[in-house]
Amino acid sequence: MADKKVRVRFAPSPTGGLHLGGVRTVLFNYLFAKKHGGDFVLRIEDTDQNRYVEGAEQYILDCLKWCGLTPDESPVVGGQYAPYRQSERKALYRQYAEKLVMEGHAYYAFDTPEELDAKRKEIPNFQYGQAHRDELRNSLSLSEHEVDALLDAHTPHVIRIKMPTDETISFNDMIRGHVSFETNQVDDKVLLKADGMPTYHLAVVVDDYLMKISHAFRGEEWLPSAPVHLLLWEYLGWKADMPQWAHLPLILKPDGHGKLSKRDGARLGFPVYAMEWYDAKADEFTPGFRELGFLPEAFLNLLAMLGWNDGGDQEIFTLDELIEKFSIDRVSKAGAKFDYEKAKWYNAEWIKRESAESLKSKVKSVLTDKGVTVKEDEYLLKIIDAVKERCILLPDFYQQSAYFFEVPKELDVNSVKPKWNEAKNDFFNVLIGLLKDEASIDAVAFEAQFKALMEEKALKAGDVMLPFRIMLVGGKFGPHVFDIAALLGKDETINRIEKALIVFNS
Repeated sequence: MADKKVRVRFAPSPTGGLHLGGVRTVLFNYLFAKKHGGDFVLRIEDTDQNRYVEGAEQYILDCLKWCGLTPDESPVVGGQYAPYRQSERKALYRQYAEKLVMEGHAYYAFDTPEELDAKRKEIPNFQYGQAHRDELRNSLSLSEHEVDALLDAHTPHVIRIKMPTDETISFNDMIRGHVSFETNQVDDKVLLKADGMPTYHLAVVVDDYLMKISHAFRGEEWLPSAPVHLLLWEYLGWKADMPQWAHLPLILKPDGHGKLSKRDGARLGFPVYAMEWYDAKADEFTPGFRELGFLPEAFLNLLAMLGWNDGGDQEIFTLDELIEKFSIDRVSKAGAKFDYEKAKWYNAEWIKRESAESLKSKVKSVLTDKGVTVKEDEYLLKIIDAVKERCILLPDFYQQSAYFFEVPKELDVNSVKPKWNEAKNDFFNVLIGLLKDEASIDAVAFEAQFKALMEEKALKAGDVMLPFRIMLVGGKFGPHVFDIAALLGKDETINRIEKALIVFNS
């Protein structure tokens, strides 16, 4: 295994939105592959045609594109192990299922859904396995003649693995160490369905073998399936080529009790999908991190820290830094609690670190969606630099910067009028006269001028600074007020003071 090229895969089912746990699985696969000079493969596991959702595959591709996690091989870019959709590989799987039957490791099962339902009612916690398989209609309980007759008549049937009795199956997990299973506790899983499509259990083993996957990272919810997969690798004669496995810890609810679900996000007011997902059947939109205003860099950063750390105090990582520092032995066995406030902190930190140029198109989109006209990119860049430290999510740029482009529609009059008086009114009228004598506003010089006038009029900062901010911005927010005035310019600053004085004196 040591001399094999590193090849990892993400193999989602196109059945709905991409949960942040799925994106973290992509990320860890991607980081491991790039760290070791390997390949990251995207394979679409669409064998369950009943759950297939139109548009879900494109949605997955769009999510990975937004995150910047580009597969080396996929249904779109192709590759030497194509096709990368399991539905297009259907013809491959039956031969392996039939081989398992021929060698006594699997069997045909002809039970109808009604017969299985009756058995479930008859036997509590019924499992189709070594305890009850002889009581059912399959090639183990029927004679060879009966089986041949049923097959010749094209009777609907599945192929099930025959789990051995009283055996212990073990493997070494890269995260969890030695893991063991008792075969008596595992039922005879279906490998090939009546429609000829493989189940996940058969397809994942066949495809990992044929695509030369060296390492398989997946969520710990797949751990109970491991004994079936281990046996299939052995029974098909591929044990020496089996990938190394790592079962990643769950992402837990904020209280730590149970896996984080879409319902938890809806209940607690935060997204659990990478991007917005529209469920046509339910006619329901589920919000995503992208639509709420997360930067992809921040999204990946926060996911990386859910169950992994580099052993130091660093919390902000670029993708290149993550590739450099990622190590699977630093992934925790324990589940990681999701903290939305911490997630927003990551985004705020990334907004601060991004250049105005890199944020420009995103901020312009936020503003134009709200009806704000942005005429000059150069002016917008100055505004972004002025306010980005006050923004947590991208939509915050609207509140924090819209007043630079248009006069505030409302002023927080209630914060000014109760203490408004003639002395304050006189101060701002004099200030207007001083401004008119200036060619332009320099923030530092204007602040000195403003404070000198305060002293002259025997006013305190609390008397005039807040009214001045509200005149320019509309409320109690924004960067340094003299920087705001300098960016607005002399004429617009005078205009807003004059309009506000009419309101304050009314």
